[in-house]
Amino acid sequence: MSRVGKTLVNTQDLGRFLRRRRQELGLSLRDLADQTNVSASTLSRIENGTGKPDADNIARLTAWLDVPMERILGSRTNQGEEPEAVVYYPRESTPEIVEAHLRADRNLTAETASALSELFRVAYAQFSRAGNERRPRKRR
Repeated sequence: MSRVGKTLVNTQDLGRFLRRRRQELGLSLRDLADQTNVSASTLSRIENGTGKPDADNIARLTAWLDVPMERILGSRTNQGEEPEAVVYYPRESTPEIVEAHLRADRNLTAETASALSELFRVAYAQFSRAGNERRPRKRR
């Protein structure tokens, strides 16, 4: 089966991962360009979903993200196709794993999966122990 018109790299996911991590770290596009050796203009196009990165840039960016290249390869399955298994990688955070599951769910549109993922990410940051220093509960 040929993949005419399809790209192997899910550039929307790559762009979303880049923007999110860059903003979490408080980096500008220039800061990220310095760290990854990918130009700021290329990074901007990737984040906006209009750029098609070459193999070298994909390797640099996935290394910087500490995300396996397999996570951004491929795209959503079409309706009627059997969904692929979601693979866990030890360094991925819980929100990234949940996002992968939501994207793989063929009952959800891409927009719905993205919205639910962002909702979970916000809730997780608010209620997780890492994002919210909690005091131990008093026992009665």
